[in-house]
Amino acid sequence: MGSNSARPAALQPANEFAAVAKELREVMARAVPQLKKISDADAAKPYAPGKWTRKQLVSHLIDSASNNHQRFTRAALAGPLSFPGYDQEGLMRIQQPDGIRWTTLIALWESYNEFLAHVIERLPAESAATPSDIGGDVSGTLSFLTRDYLEHLKHHVNQLTGGKLASAYQPG
Repeated sequence: MGSNSARPAALQPANEFAAVAKELREVMARAVPQLKKISDADAAKPYAPGKWTRKQLVSHLIDSASNNHQRFTRAALAGPLSFPGYDQEGLMRIQQPDGIRWTTLIALWESYNEFLAHVIERLPAESAATPSDIGGDVSGTLSFLTRDYLEHLKHHVNQLTGGKLASAYQPG
């Protein structure tokens, strides 16, 4: 997650949500075919020295989708909320994604993001400014959280595919 940034004045919240959903679909349409070309054995190897495996990275993105799905819908329904933080190393240790088929991980990630794009574009415009706090580390509006989810995803897609998608997150 990153820090909250101001929303461009020209974008209305509903249009902003629709723009995030559209870009999410575009990123997935580019990434998934590339990832499907990777063998199960190669997906279980680190994508770079000292880094996670591709399976671990996609598992992390599934966790991100799951966590953010709850954040988006609960903030839209209940108003200002405080959410727990995210223990990525603990989840990796418990879930052990290197032990599941690569095709299963890709299918789940693809489907979850298709559903999230559907949800994001239907978020009520009046909920865009709803503040949320995540584990005391990140705070921002619902509008910010949806955009930050997309930027986080693009950052990791670049790691997975060697791509050059523009992302607010630093390469690494």
